[in-house]
Amino acid sequence: MFMKKGIFITATDTEAGKTVVSLLLAKALREKAIDVGYMKPIQCAGFDASFVREGLGLDDALSLINPYYSKIAAAPIIAFKNIDLDKIFNAFRELSKKHEFIIVEAAGGLLTPIKKNYSMLNLIMDLDLDCLVVSPLKLGTINHTLLTIEQLKNSGVNICGVVINQITPKVNTRLGNERIIKEFSNLPIVGKVGYLQKKVFFDTSRILKAKAQNDKLPFLDKKYVWHPFTQMQDWLKQDNLIIDEAKGNYLKDIKGNWYLDGVSSLWINVHGHRHREINRAIVEQLNKLEHSTLLGLSNTPSIGLAKMLIEIAPSSLKKVFYSDSGSTAVEIALKIAYQYWQNRGLKNKQKIIHFSNSYHGDTLGAVSVGGMDLFHKIYRPLLFSSLEVSAPIHITDLAKLKKIIEREHNSVAALITESGIEAAAGMIVWEKGILKEIENLCKKYKITFIIDEVATGFGRTGKMFACEHESVKPDIMCVAKGLTAGYLPLAATLTTDDIYNAFLADYKDQKTFFHGHTYTGNPLACAAAIASLKIFKKENTLLKLQPKTALLKKRLEEFYKLEHVKDVRQFGFMVGIELAPYKWQDKIGVKVCEKIKEKNIILRPLGNVIVLMPPLSITKQELNYLLDSTYWAIETITEK
Repeated sequence: MFMKKGIFITATDTEAGKTVVSLLLAKALREKAIDVGYMKPIQCAGFDASFVREGLGLDDALSLINPYYSKIAAAPIIAFKNIDLDKIFNAFRELSKKHEFIIVEAAGGLLTPIKKNYSMLNLIMDLDLDCLVVSPLKLGTINHTLLTIEQLKNSGVNICGVVINQITPKVNTRLGNERIIKEFSNLPIVGKVGYLQKKVFFDTSRILKAKAQNDKLPFLDKKYVWHPFTQMQDWLKQDNLIIDEAKGNYLKDIKGNWYLDGVSSLWINVHGHRHREINRAIVEQLNKLEHSTLLGLSNTPSIGLAKMLIEIAPSSLKKVFYSDSGSTAVEIALKIAYQYWQNRGLKNKQKIIHFSNSYHGDTLGAVSVGGMDLFHKIYRPLLFSSLEVSAPIHITDLAKLKKIIEREHNSVAALITESGIEAAAGMIVWEKGILKEIENLCKKYKITFIIDEVATGFGRTGKMFACEHESVKPDIMCVAKGLTAGYLPLAATLTTDDIYNAFLADYKDQKTFFHGHTYTGNPLACAAAIASLKIFKKENTLLKLQPKTALLKKRLEEFYKLEHVKDVRQFGFMVGIELAPYKWQDKIGVKVCEKIKEKNIILRPLGNVIVLMPPLSITKQELNYLLDSTYWAIETITEK
């Protein structure tokens, strides 16, 4: 990722005058005592790069200014067999070391293809530069300029403004272009170039301050926002990160600093931020239908997603009930399980079994089956009664559960469990075989088996769902977090046909499941989820994850060399590094995560457990950097 240190000159198409504008803008900035460099990464025919280099008297190597040159007048994807993007990025870095500000000129228009699935627009985004749009005064310019601006905006590129370039001696009725473009784009005209450059104007202050930092944001955040799971007294004293943009596996704050997203924005991001295909799916859906209720209606994306979820879920599951978060998915599961037995006439089956240290969300029903006193003890008077059993870390720990089920099964409606790992408790991994044994007990004693895959679903453990590691087939499964790949709130509670059929009855019998949410099955969220599931298949996400998981496992062994690392726990791409001996109030986990920000990495601990849960799209190089930096941060803090 690049620190913003320049501007990208694009235009409606070729022959718009980008080169002349680049030269004149550079001269205007030099008059402000700014050391300006120039770059045209790709050039097909012509002598634009040499023209600007000579016009500015630059002594930079032409191979840096223009890494790719072809005599063929064609799109780059045709003129070059293969373009190595790293060559362009490295050239940009070298020029940035020498010059204070770099003007980068595009080849052709915004969507000019550079290589397969990569356009000039992608280059702008990867260089992380603001953009100037050159609009030539000619017939058709208004349409082409507004289309270019719309595409840039939809892609999240910041546009400084528009430069009007008069490329012919006669403008006639086109004199109104400037007014119309300004009005329809809601962008300023920051430059005007007359025919043969007889008149030149640039608002350099706007260009240099195209996206000035809002110094009031930290103050406003502290004044108005109450942050979750945060002691606000501490927050008010700190200089906190405010995230403004994201791309790939990185987040960027309002100061322009990029950070590796080491916890997938709280365990939800799957394919990286701003994935083009998910972005496109949401935009396409937004232009059709943003929302309509599922109460008495349906919508196309919710149907399509339900079909896809059932196709990839354990074979026992046949129906999908939507909601909007992990907590609500669990609430729904509990209510369905309870009403299922009531509908079948077994009124005595009302109790729910859950495990100590479990976490299923923060709504009251979910808290009632949660076992983390730190989060939940204050709310105990508000909760319904449940049966809590010690979490079975080892197979031998199941003895107590067996006794309770044998004694209480006639009054037990359901058992709920996380899927082989108690995540919020500190990434506590269960011995393989436990989940299958719990399933067998539930089947034997006719107890509805609920699996919470909110944290573990959608590839996080190496399989689409964690229960697949033991071929477990639950009666109800809850999913959320990674369902939309981290884009939009959406959750689902999947059930068997047997459970669903227990709610089918005459209207007068009132066996309907009287539960719903305003945004149930939201079309935008469903479109994002559909796109994500398609990416899993198209990009072989789970297959590509295996060598990265193996690398992670190997590198984690190194952490036992650290004196204060008590344990390292891993389940696929879910990692907990426990530090000891420290008290809660020592805030050692917090201090480690604050320290690692110096390495431009964002982590969030669970007490004194350092959690690593990067996006599945993280590269091996990034993964190694994450591990090296985590090791350094732990060593630095604990040795104090």
